[in-house]
Amino acid sequence: MANPRTTSSNAKNDQSEFVFEFFGPVGTAGCTLILPVVVLLLMHWSYVGKVDFSFLPSLFERRFWDKVLDSQVLCPSCRSYAILIKCSLGVMGWFLFQVVLERFLPCDLVQGTPIKGDIKNRLWYRINGHLSFWVTLLFALTGWPVWHEASSSWQFTSAPIDILFDYYAELALVTIVLCFVMSSYLYISSFNGKKVLADGGNSGILVYDFFIGRELNPRIGNFDLKEFCELRPGLIGWMLLNISCMVKQHQFLGYVSGSMILINIFQGIYVWDALYQERAILTTMDITQDGFGFMLCFGDLAWVPFTYSVQAKYLVNHDPQLPYSTLLLIIGVQIFGYVIFRGANGQKDAFRRNPDDPKLSHLQYLQTKRGTKLLTSGWWGMARKINYTGDWLMGLSWCMVCGIDSIVPYYYAIYFAILLIHRSERDDHLCKVKYGDDWDTYKQLVPYRFIPGVI
Repeated sequence: MANPRTTSSNAKNDQSEFVFEFFGPVGTAGCTLILPVVVLLLMHWSYVGKVDFSFLPSLFERRFWDKVLDSQVLCPSCRSYAILIKCSLGVMGWFLFQVVLERFLPCDLVQGTPIKGDIKNRLWYRINGHLSFWVTLLFALTGWPVWHEASSSWQFTSAPIDILFDYYAELALVTIVLCFVMSSYLYISSFNGKKVLADGGNSGILVYDFFIGRELNPRIGNFDLKEFCELRPGLIGWMLLNISCMVKQHQFLGYVSGSMILINIFQGIYVWDALYQERAILTTMDITQDGFGFMLCFGDLAWVPFTYSVQAKYLVNHDPQLPYSTLLLIIGVQIFGYVIFRGANGQKDAFRRNPDDPKLSHLQYLQTKRGTKLLTSGWWGMARKINYTGDWLMGLSWCMVCGIDSIVPYYYAIYFAILLIHRSERDDHLCKVKYGDDWDTYKQLVPYRFIPGVI
């Protein structure tokens, strides 16, 4: 059998040596089928304000699939093809709009990290996500074209962004379907020509490789699909969905609540920060190690915008009317988390780009046999995944603005804790393979994973 790290598009890995994740083919098949349903359930639960299964038809009920198609939760507007077609065109138009911005706005050309350690093999990326963010926001607020009958001319105004709330579930459904289409393209195209394959997505088992992703950096010409999807359509779309919830709450209540203002500010800053720091993503596991399959495609384009906006959607109809003292406490949690998250990530990215920078001369590190350096002081001397701790605290503050009347808004804190623990274990395994005994030494120098002195 061929080695899984080969670049041949037809290579398959020896199953006796391959390390499966997500409980192997069975687990990835389950994730592929169940996670889209979870998205639709969260759309419903955030609207009704509680966990609710009363809409589910019995598996033994006659005309079961007719009941599913009639369900506004499991298959919203599936009996109204016109609505789904319009939503599909809207989602595809949104995706193409972001492609146009990425292609034609001014950019910085930045080289990524060496592919699989090959210093001679590095890809170039167009970094203009921050500019795309502001152009999109400007277009939504002032650049929406409308036909003015009185003057027989096109005029520009704010987009009818509240329509996103009205068709929330339908937009989620068609986005999920398009993710399956795109993931199928990514899987099939990975067999064409000599492609660089991801080590973890080349098992030779269709359902597993479809989910994990076979090709490491799928491109159309010099357009990098993975890096583009990681930040552009989903993240900016998440921000617009939040704004649509704020507009809708104002229509319902006649005002915007403190909680709604905070969730838009908190998550808006999070999206802005990710795009402002776009080049930092080039050193992350998603870009350097993971293939681009259903896991990242669905996660970037469907899971992020439609489940990360659950708090804003919940607040439209179930605002807890928190007092100012509580809101101030929540702001403190958000700021504390952001300082940790941005401080740690900024320090790591600066060190990776130029470890000899005089501004970083105070930092201590472990010199590995591979030639790379692992930070053992500063933020990264406190805990190996201190950035995850800051990220989770920010997420917790998003949930806190919804009060304590329902567990639904807290799905994010629960899910994100599980995700970050899993990611840290994946990273620990990959680093052990990559650094060998040096990784054991590093863990002795930095014994804590998330919280200094605790865990």
